Amino acid sequence: MKYRLAFFTTIVYSIAFCFAAAAQHTSFRQDKLLLQTISKNFKDADAQYKVLMKDLPPDRFPKTYDPNTEKLETSNSGWWCSGFYPGTLFNLYRQTKDEILKTEANRMLALLEKEQYNKNTHDLGFMMYCSFGNAEKIEPQQKYKETLINSAKSLSTRFSPKVGCIKSWDSKPADYVVIIDNMMNLELLFWATKATGDSSFYKIAVSHANTTMKNHFRPDYSSYHVINYNPETGAVQQKRTAQGAADESAWARGQAWGLYGFTVMYRETKDKKYLDQARHIASFILQNPNLPKDKIPYWDFNAPNIPDALRDASAAAIMASALLELCRYSNQKDNQLYFNTAQTILQTLSSPAYKAKPGTNGGFILEHSVGNLPGKSEVDVSLTYADYYFTEAMLRYQNINKQ
Repeated sequence: MKYRLAFFTTIVYSIAFCFAAAAQHTSFRQDKLLLQTISKNFKDADAQYKVLMKDLPPDRFPKTYDPNTEKLETSNSGWWCSGFYPGTLFNLYRQTKDEILKTEANRMLALLEKEQYNKNTHDLGFMMYCSFGNAEKIEPQQKYKETLINSAKSLSTRFSPKVGCIKSWDSKPADYVVIIDNMMNLELLFWATKATGDSSFYKIAVSHANTTMKNHFRPDYSSYHVINYNPETGAVQQKRTAQGAADESAWARGQAWGLYGFTVMYRETKDKKYLDQARHIASFILQNPNLPKDKIPYWDFNAPNIPDALRDASAAAIMASALLELCRYSNQKDNQLYFNTAQTILQTLSSPAYKAKPGTNGGFILEHSVGNLPGKSEVDVSLTYADYYFTEAMLRYQNINKQ
């Protein structure tokens, strides 16, 4: 009964917010040329993903394509990126209505479905919500709903009340490792609360966000990549990086995960502290002296070889999508800054500098992302999540005044 009460209280609060938000909604002036470019991008991406699906082994998921070796790298369904390929197909289908893309996306869902019971990963939000979540929005089915609920239940088993967070990586018993990326998996829990009326999912998401806000961020609102907690006491044992340039550096994609994650937190809870956090993160990114004029960040804001450091298209795509949501919530001055920055990012990513020529790049849309430079993995290549958030950002730009 208490779960139902909490759920309905949340719904009432959400409805009240929606009326308030509608009253102060800003109308944004879209760039007509960019809108035309986006329409062409979707047509090109439709053709690109048909190239990708042709070369993809039937039981594998795409990860990356290396233009130097002309090699497509794939994974099984348990890899954290497995949901992005079907998710991108659904994003493209929304725009093109190409049934071939939807058929391929549904084929991948059948391969991915078993991961709903995977309790060994924190990435079920990426894996299942970006795939089944998009499928459910396009064509609601009970099977999709049940899969997502089971995924949320599996994700919830990794939560520790002592730490207040969902565990990211399994390691030795004395460690409890949480990475900033995990903010992206909370949206699945909010969906599950709405779908079931069980507020336990909601409470886990809020606890994780609050603990992350307390321990992951520096005074300038840049984020550490990795926090290692004591699993018995919840005390912070270590603050470090895994994919950034240094422990105290600002790994670009990590900053983008935080921006996106806390924007979602505000959307789902209407708690202003999350809006403030998202705005602070945005300020760190947008006012950073090392952010290039074209708004495509270096792979780390503190990379030692700036301005010769590699750029990260994936971080830029995530930032653009996040800013196109955040611009609907903040004050008018900031709204315009967020919108303009996202617009610039989309213009840059749509240029030949980042968008692959049709028929090339193994079928991926974007080039020049950086997965894990310190680990010498996926460096200056295409990545499935870059394409996913790029297509999401383009959809959000098209619909910015319709919401």
